[in-house]
Amino acid sequence: MVHRIKNDIPEIHESVFVASTAEVAGRVSLEEGASVWFSASIRGDIAPIQIGKDTNIQDGAVIHCDAGIPCVIGAGVTIGHCAVIHSASIGDNTLIGVGALILKGAVIGENSIVGAGSLITGSKKFPPGSMIYGSPAKLIRKLTPEEIQSNHTTAQGYTKSALTAKNDYQDAETL
Repeated sequence: MVHRIKNDIPEIHESVFVASTAEVAGRVSLEEGASVWFSASIRGDIAPIQIGKDTNIQDGAVIHCDAGIPCVIGAGVTIGHCAVIHSASIGDNTLIGVGALILKGAVIGENSIVGAGSLITGSKKFPPGSMIYGSPAKLIRKLTPEEIQSNHTTAQGYTKSALTAKNDYQDAETL
């Protein structure tokens, strides 16, 4: 569902898929081709959240902010199931693995991968093209061109799935 918070209404491009059990509230901007899957929560009540073109927020992911520190998520980003993004910046064409935690002030450069279950502590910064993994997370190595292309392919797959979902998913109560 999409919710207003006071006078703040999410700005959602007409092509965006928001699943029926997802929550999008407040100062949230979702650009063309983005998708928000089941049980995801994007709450822009304290600071704005910007989500780029063809970015997918998978089931159970949470995006939220602290005062004065917005979330900026680039284009073609994949936010894995149950990941938490809290007042962080994620560069274009990046994959955030299942269950990863990215905390206040962290910056992930474009064309990167954050491994499943990784913990990126507050204010940590990683350069573009990074393979990031661990708890606390560390730079493991630079990504290969094939891995960077795989990030793009994954995001595009979700954009295509969202187009199908937008047309085919219906509440059973309305059938």
